[in-house]
Order: sequence, then C-alpha cells, then structure tokens
Amino acid sequence: MRRIAGAVYCGGMSQESRIRVLSDNVANKIAAGEVVERPAAVLKELMENAVDAGARRIDVTISSGGRKLIQVQDDGRGMGRDDALLCIERHATSKIRDVDDIECVGTLGFRGEALAAIASVSRFKLTTGTGGNAAGTRLAVNGGKLEDVADTGCARGTAIEVRDLFYNVPARRKFLRTDQTELGHLRTVFNNQALANPAIGMSLTVDGSFLHRLAPDAELLERVIELCGPDVREGLVEVSFEYSGVKVGGMISRPVLHRADRSEQYVFINRRAASAPVVMYALREGYQGTLPNGRHPVIFLYLELAAADVDVNVHPTKREVRFRRSNAVRDAVMGAIRDALGVHTRPAADNLPLPEPQAPRVLHRQLNIAGLPQFPAFDYPRKSSAGDGALHSGAPSGGTQGDAVMPPSIETQLWRWCRVVGQVGGLYVLLETDDGMVVMDPHAAHERVLYERMLKTGAQAENAVQALLMAETVTLPPREAALLGRHLDLLTKMGFGVEVFGDNTFKVESLPAVVAGAAPRALVDEILLEFKEGRAAGHGMRRREEAVARAACRAAVKGRSKLSLQELEQLVADLAQCEMPYTCPHGRPALIFTSFRELERKFGR
Repeated sequence: MRRIAGAVYCGGMSQESRIRVLSDNVANKIAAGEVVERPAAVLKELMENAVDAGARRIDVTISSGGRKLIQVQDDGRGMGRDDALLCIERHATSKIRDVDDIECVGTLGFRGEALAAIASVSRFKLTTGTGGNAAGTRLAVNGGKLEDVADTGCARGTAIEVRDLFYNVPARRKFLRTDQTELGHLRTVFNNQALANPAIGMSLTVDGSFLHRLAPDAELLERVIELCGPDVREGLVEVSFEYSGVKVGGMISRPVLHRADRSEQYVFINRRAASAPVVMYALREGYQGTLPNGRHPVIFLYLELAAADVDVNVHPTKREVRFRRSNAVRDAVMGAIRDALGVHTRPAADNLPLPEPQAPRVLHRQLNIAGLPQFPAFDYPRKSSAGDGALHSGAPSGGTQGDAVMPPSIETQLWRWCRVVGQVGGLYVLLETDDGMVVMDPHAAHERVLYERMLKTGAQAENAVQALLMAETVTLPPREAALLGRHLDLLTKMGFGVEVFGDNTFKVESLPAVVAGAAPRALVDEILLEFKEGRAAGHGMRRREEAVARAACRAAVKGRSKLSLQELEQLVADLAQCEMPYTCPHGRPALIFTSFRELERKFGR
C-alpha cells in the first residue's frame, strides 16, 4: 500500500477503483455551470474577448432572449487556423503565460475556459480571419464535439454564433427565466460594455429590430445619453480626481437626480465592469447627508489604478475584484464624489483627501448661476425671542418681489434669477426662477444652512462661539453623563463651551454662533441621542457630522412658522450659497424644481 498525492493506492488488490478522471466533455459542462449561468454570461464573455482583440466595432444579435441565438461579430485582430482550434480548448489563452501574470492582468479575460464552456452547452460556430490574403477559418462545435473545420473567405475579425444554449443540459435550461427577463440581463451586459468602451462602435439587434447603433469615438456623455436617455443629462456632474495612485473619472448625479434602486450605477475598474464592497461603501459615504433615505444616485464611475493593485481572480465571472490598497480606493472615491458635488464642509479627518473648493463641473451647460437681490450685511437669522420659530435678522432685507437679479460677481450653483412668490399651505415656499419654479421646505433649507455653517466654522473657534449671558447647567442621568464626558473634546470642536460641573452635571457657557438662539439643553439632548444611537461609532468625522446635523435640526426654523418676505428672501439667499443646497443634512429634499418645459408638457402646450 502506498500513498499518492494524498490518496491511498492499494497495490495488488483486485478491488475496482471508485475514483476516476472525468472526461473533457463532463469537465467542460461542469465548468460551464460556473462560467455560463445564463445567456447574459455568454454575451459578457464574447464581448470582452472582442474588446481584448482590439475591436473598433462590435455588433451583437440576440434572438429569443438568447436561447436561440447570441451572435457577436467584431473587427479585431482575428485568429489563424491553429489559434482558432486552440481557443475552444480548456485553459487555452493568449493573455497569460504563467502564474505570475495573474498578479497583473491587463486584459478583461485571462482564464481561457469561457469558449470551451460555452461550446460544450450549445451549437457553436466560429468564423475568424486575420485579413490580407490569408484564408479565414470556420469551425463548428456541437455540444463540445468539434464537427467541422474549413477554410473560408472572411474579413479581418471574429464572428461567433451561439445557438440553442443549454440544449443538451435540460436541467439548466428549465431554470432560465422568460425571454423578456433574460433580455433585460443581456441589455445590462451590453450597456456595461458600451459604457466601458465609448471609443468602440457597437450595435444591438434583438429579434430582427435594432435597439442601439452606437457610433465609435464617442464622448462619455454622448454614450450615456444614447443608452440612458436625455433626461439624465441635466443632473450629472463630471468627476475628475486622483489620490494616492488611484484615478477616478466619469460622471455622477447631483442630489436632484436619484433612483429607487441601483440599476443606474455603473462602476468600472480598469475598464472592467466590476465592483467591490469598499467601492459601494465609499459611494454611500460620499453621498452621506445629500439624498433621502432609500434613494440612490446615478453613477458612471471609472477607477484606474495599477493592474498589480487589483486582484481580478476572485470569481469565475470576474464580477467582483479585490484591492491591495483598499483604503486608498475608498478615500479616492469619497474624495472624488465630494469634489464633484462641490461639498467641502466635511472636516479633513481620517486621512480623507479634500481638494481646494471649486465650483461643480456641470457637463451640459454652466449651472453655477445665482439669483436674488444682494442684501445688506447682517447677522445670520436666528429664531426670534418671541418663540414662534420665525427667522429674525439684525437689519432689513433689500429684496423686493420685483426684479431680483443678482450682481454677476455673486455666483452659486442654483439659478441666475429668482423671485420669492410666498408661502403656500402655511409651510412651503414657492420660488420663481429663470428656468421654472421651485418649492422649498424652509425647515430643511434652514437645517442645511446651519449644518454647513457649523461645520465650516468649527475650526475657527474664536469666530464660531457665542458666550451665553448666563451659563446654563445641565444635569443628566449617569449613563448619559458618562457618554457626554467622553465626547467633550468633540463638542469643543463643534463650538460648544461645556465643562464638568459636579456629579453628572455640566455647565454650558457658550454655543456655536449659528445656533446661539437655541435652548442649550435641547441641543445637548439631540447630540447625546446621536452619540447614544452610535450610528457613526468608530468614525470620528462621521460622528461629528451626525451630531452637527442633529443640532442643526433642533435649531432650524420650525415647519409651520410664518415667515416674512424679508426672512424668506434671506433664507433663500443663504441656501443659494450652500455647497449642497438640495437636501437637508439627513437627505430630505430642501428644494423641488419643476421646469417650464415640464409644466408646458403637462398642460399640453
């Protein structure tokens, strides 16, 4: 008896061996179960091969949701006869030579098992040629068996037909969904490849009808509009950012454009449609406080980094990758989003890169436009001493309900011209702008203004703090007192002058200037609630933002407060100067815009 590679071999025994080497046909079908989950997986592999072959044109034809036919034709390098025969063998590839090459894969495919797996579960036909005077090659494979090889005349490039997918694996075929569902997955794959490669011309034909004819050498915005429609154009801003060797480009939506799901979030890593948990985390963090709960931004994000820093050999379908420097990727994505949105109020902590403030880059037209009269300088509006929650300013506004044109030296990202019409429903503020009308929630708007002012002035304690005429003591239960005591340094950074004043008692001597009119005990309670819930535990920057948001909510004008025209105009003017004026710090909308074009459409004009 001897042991071979971990198995026991009993020499001289007549007992029949129960361990066998699987045939190539069975092995290929098993591999197909991993690589070819559904028709969309076939299309992904074929289109990636075409891109790797240097194609400038890729034409895709689909029939019956991919069950009957998936055809991909390209004008890439093509193959000679020997390569054409080898490409349908398992683990045959031109993209890597040894195991070290896997550490720095620069192509979309590399395993060399996709075509063999696809050919084993379909009626497969490949026609390819290198152009010139050399004859092309045509070969046919039926269920993994090579049935025909012949010379043929063909242009440079490769055409692959996959017919009757899973015809010889009925168990897999019965798990396919309806043609419409499978077509949806196929179109997602096509869109991914078309967006990843705007320089390549592409077409998609489904059941004899053209769905897309995409021109080559397209700008990204052109390709996005062709695939996603013109409605997304106005809500997108350009992304261009680099940090620690990670380049982030593409386009993302401003907070006015969001969706109920993530179906319009496209992430490309070295031109590969893929993702990673750290990227999704960075997206959420980058948009923190700008979107309503349950809403998701529209994303077309392109990450470029050294191939050696990306591990693509994680999953057979290569849908997910790993990063060797995940922290750099996280910080680059978060910084790119904040930069593109023009949000620079986030404290520079936890090594998050923050660029110099600049206006958002809007692709379709310049939207860094402003409105409203220029008001005399006065202290920021506070809640009135009468306790009705109204805004109060130290000097009258210079605004009127007539012409309201802002001097050209004052620019924001909202509008060129604006007029406050008044309050409706005892709550909402109606504004007229140059492009349409805006409905503003004054409470959400005031929250945003206070929130950004508190963050911006947090590092300028001498200007951010206003001493109280009489210090106020706050006595807390033991647990809350201990919690507050652990965060006194954070409160100081926020502009609160709080110190221990006996057992479980604290003395509040000053408040952040922007919320100086609020009750100290109420503000402390809100901040304590944030600390207690621990939503930002372990992340100092995030903890501070959430606490500031709580304080801003408590200090903001109340929803049903009756505001004067001057107070409304001042609130709108202050909001217009915010870096993220579209939502409150918790993501609820502060502004809802309806264009004149939309109104005309609804009225049938």
